[in-house]
Amino acid sequence: MTRSTSSGKSSEPLVERRPSRLRFFEAGKLNEALEQEKARADEYLNRLKYLQADFENYQKRVEREREELVKRGNEELILKLLNVVDDLERAVEASKSPSDKEVLASGVEMVLKQFQATLAEEGLSQIEAVGKPLDPELHEVVTTVETDQCPENIIVRVLRKGYSLNGRVIRPSMVEVAKKHAVSTQDDQAK
Repeated sequence: MTRSTSSGKSSEPLVERRPSRLRFFEAGKLNEALEQEKARADEYLNRLKYLQADFENYQKRVEREREELVKRGNEELILKLLNVVDDLERAVEASKSPSDKEVLASGVEMVLKQFQATLAEEGLSQIEAVGKPLDPELHEVVTTVETDQCPENIIVRVLRKGYSLNGRVIRPSMVEVAKKHAVSTQDDQAK
């Protein structure tokens, strides 16, 4: 198709101003694909939100369960310690009556053994120290003593017992450690 002028001659070809059917079809396909991708993105976002909420709920549930386990563990320990408290109360009552002090002492010793056994059941163990080499992870040096009876850095006395709970040191032993006698020099002797 050509456009004619007033003189009747054709000049330039007539350009069709409407998009071709092919372009219209491609634009429709692109819009359709875009809508599908938007729908998938929304679906992924919703899934992510649900997963995040599920994970937060899981964390809260695990924390509640952990707290409940700690409470139950404490309850079991306290029940075991109540037996020791009962025996100590009986010992206090026995001390009020005029009786043999040896009987009272043996009763308190039995309570102490029961208490130590209860703590051992819970994983508490005493740190061995006397005669052992100094270990800064297990022992805290309070003082040293000069001696020739044992090698240097060997523990000669425990001032306060140390303990570990399930293999982890919770209180180091306070100890006295051996050290060699200072060698006196001739200058020291001359003074």
